[in-house]
Amino acid sequence: MPKIKLNQIVEAMLFASKEPITTKTIAKIIRKVSKREVPDDKLCSVNAKEVEKVVDTLNRSYQKKSSPYIIEERSNGWSLFTRIEYGVYLRELFPDLKPTRLSAPALETLAIVAYRQPITKAAIEAVRGVNVDGVLQSLIERGLVGIGGRADLPGKPFLYETSKNFLEHFGIKNVDDLPNASELRQVELPQPEAEVVDGEQLPLSGVSSSDDRDSNENDDVSVEVSEEKDDDNTPTKE
Repeated sequence: MPKIKLNQIVEAMLFASKEPITTKTIAKIIRKVSKREVPDDKLCSVNAKEVEKVVDTLNRSYQKKSSPYIIEERSNGWSLFTRIEYGVYLRELFPDLKPTRLSAPALETLAIVAYRQPITKAAIEAVRGVNVDGVLQSLIERGLVGIGGRADLPGKPFLYETSKNFLEHFGIKNVDDLPNASELRQVELPQPEAEVVDGEQLPLSGVSSSDDRDSNENDDVSVEVSEEKDDDNTPTKE
């Protein structure tokens, strides 16, 4: 077996992996295979920090060569991507993949959850001023929002939060990477007069927590705004 350099192994693994992969996992695989197949002191003792340095070196090399590739970190590891400017060409390779659009009300609701999570449905409705049953259920079904627990309030209403799938679709490592995250979390928002009202809980039979649903969602959700309306735009009953 010809001698292979560490950067070549890391690049090949990132290219072949369908899911994001951590530097710790990459290092573990390299050590395991090297000890079995190609005894090499450097490869047999490689660690996550060394792999991170390789990733940085590869990215600088891509940039220097004006390569269409870039390695980026997501919430659950690193992935090799094509740069966004090549998207218009790559879409032509997949004409049958139609992105699912989110309506403006859905985007507004998603933004409230993203910046103020964990949050109850009543608190979301206090900000939007309308019933959000329909749009919230839609966001859950798309795997962008999930149930993170229950609030310590009368009736124990559900607390909603964004999912790992949300982070993947928006290309961020965690919610702190959202624009103006720290500032917007400090903005005072309208509060519901009562956290528990009739119909507070959504009919979520078969819906599990956000983390349980992440791996089962489709990867074709887009956040393009359509002209859809709320399912119910009537003011929330107090």
